[in-house]
Amino acid sequence: MKTILKKLQIKTAKHTEMIDITAQIEDILWKKDIKSGICVIFVPHTTAALTINENADPDVVRDFTKEMDKIVPWEDHYRHAEGNSAAHIKASMMGFSETLIIEKGKLLLGTWQGVYFLEYDGPRTRTVYVKIMSDEDNW
Repeated sequence: MKTILKKLQIKTAKHTEMIDITAQIEDILWKKDIKSGICVIFVPHTTAALTINENADPDVVRDFTKEMDKIVPWEDHYRHAEGNSAAHIKASMMGFSETLIIEKGKLLLGTWQGVYFLEYDGPRTRTVYVKIMSDEDNW
């Protein structure tokens, strides 16, 4: 098994944002000609997260963001001095990593699924780590 670690830089433009990063991850697979293995995606931030969700209808992103704001409102008498407790809570609820199977040079996702970076305290420049463990010996 061989491994590779890549670092993506994600620039967010809004306070709260969902950015589809599926193509960026699959581009790594294509450039390294990886056909089979495991891909771990990790966000080293406490106010950003990852999720897998539908990437065909943009209304899903709008609905998702709207409902997360209802569940964890930005203003709710939090005590954290930085004023971004809602971002910390949302990020922890969603999670900081995803693990995916690589098969035939692609992430093994459902027809409508994509990998999303979730910004909850932007705009910022964020880091996403992509660790690939290939089943192949010759890449």
